[in-house]
Amino acid sequence: MTGSSVPEAAERRLATESFSSGLTVPDFAACLQMGLRPVGLVQGFCAMQWGWYGGAQSLRGLSPLGVGDGGYSRVWYCPHGFVSAEHPTWGQNAEQTWVEDAWAAGFDSAFARMLEEARALGANGVIGVKDTSRSTQANVTEFHVLGTAVKLEGAAQGAASDPWSTYLAGQRLAKLIEAGFAPVSVVATLSSVRVWSYCMTRALMEGYGYSMGAIGASGWAGGGSLGAAQEVDQVTEARIAARQIAKERLRQRLGGDILHGALVGSFVRELGEGDQVVECTLRGTRVRRFKDFDPIEAPVVTVRLS
Repeated sequence: MTGSSVPEAAERRLATESFSSGLTVPDFAACLQMGLRPVGLVQGFCAMQWGWYGGAQSLRGLSPLGVGDGGYSRVWYCPHGFVSAEHPTWGQNAEQTWVEDAWAAGFDSAFARMLEEARALGANGVIGVKDTSRSTQANVTEFHVLGTAVKLEGAAQGAASDPWSTYLAGQRLAKLIEAGFAPVSVVATLSSVRVWSYCMTRALMEGYGYSMGAIGASGWAGGGSLGAAQEVDQVTEARIAARQIAKERLRQRLGGDILHGALVGSFVRELGEGDQVVECTLRGTRVRRFKDFDPIEAPVVTVRLS
């Protein structure tokens, strides 16, 4: 004991620089083995609002041509030759580019604020990144990105450039580096496809199993096969298109680098009578080869059970 009431060991602990971390104990230990020293839990936040419809967007009942800002769009027309108040004669799938751009702006803002906190700590990188987004009322989406800022032992302070970032941590990060790849940055994107159902899609989505030949000029006729299994091709194409759009948008962010640990999420917002919004998220770690395969030294045994 010293002259104070605080034990000497506690005084030494209080005199050292403290840090916070979002890592599990195994991930923390593996990162120390690689020479990555956690210096703080960093995070960024952004709330982004946008409208449902873009300037060029047409609504049901208007001309379905020319929808979207150069994105995916396809039109379906009624095959039955009659019009009524309850019979939508056309349908359309259209990429909502303004929703995608707003989502990207919100994610990028939250991500940039996380990196700003990491730079303030002099970090070289951010590991174990987690990002969440949730929609609230009035078309507002909140973005939250957080991770553990780390310093690489023996490396210069990372204030001169943006710290690298990765969703990985611990052994998964160690194996990536062992294979000769270095993390560059986390990347994420969202695609959004609006589905305006036409007559066949609406009927099938409401459970009417009529074939195309079962509908005549006077309405539902009995000549077709009631209950026959049919693919709802408009909805199928919307799901496929959403994934393809997300892949292409993320590919543009990668440049010539590689995507590691891709995670795909699909969400459908039902709007009634077959109408819906299909959204797809795609995220992963952008990595770049910097060396050939180089096994990492086995960790030193610290505890033996025998």
